[in-house]
Amino acid sequence: MTKDANPAGAAGGGEDGRGAPVGRRVLLGMLATGAAGVAAAPFLQRAYDETLGAAAQKDPTGLSGLLPAGGGFRYYSVTGSVPPKDARTYRLTVDGLVRHRTSYRLDDLRRMPQTRLVRDVQCVTGWRVPGTPFEGVRLSALLDAAGVRPEAKAVRFTCFDGSYSESLTLAQARRDDVLVALRMQDKPLAHAHGGPVRLYVAPMYFYKSAKWLSGITVTDHVAPGYWENLGYDVDAWVGRSNGRDDAPTT
Repeated sequence: MTKDANPAGAAGGGEDGRGAPVGRRVLLGMLATGAAGVAAAPFLQRAYDETLGAAAQKDPTGLSGLLPAGGGFRYYSVTGSVPPKDARTYRLTVDGLVRHRTSYRLDDLRRMPQTRLVRDVQCVTGWRVPGTPFEGVRLSALLDAAGVRPEAKAVRFTCFDGSYSESLTLAQARRDDVLVALRMQDKPLAHAHGGPVRLYVAPMYFYKSAKWLSGITVTDHVAPGYWENLGYDVDAWVGRSNGRDDAPTT
């Protein structure tokens, strides 16, 4: 947050501390400019996100991941390129130790009951985005629809980037604050943020919320995910893992 460079009563404004008089034409011009900026902001932000996401996919140094994307997020990908998917090409499969193997189109997921959560997002690298809305289908609903077999113990997630994976225990996956998310910040998930569908695990560090979700496989054991094979904790509770003491996000 920035402070007013010349607050009322401070030296440097008008003699009475209220600032110099502003003419009617100048005021109207300022209002018009401000309104134009507000109207253009969503388009400019979307263009910025798309440009940054495209650049990051082709950046072998990873330095573009240090730049903020929309709302203070960072763009991360473990592959050099992630082809986008849309309502025509997207599929989410649910398989493994289930009675009914299922494939969902994007429109199928949109028609299901949606849950909206507003939580802080905490990255294990330190940045935090407060009060972030996510909306989507509870993962437990998809598991119930598939009919989980008694011997199941965990759920593994795969992504259409071809490389990333994650896992949760079955009890963790059934929490009410774990979503198959279709929307973020009250708009459809952009490709740069893992769209059109990503996992959202509200109480855990953000690496558990796998982007570009394409597969949900019910298994009999927890398989370490991409970053966990490189040393991150499998149980990634915010403030209680990875040697960090961040405030919880729940």
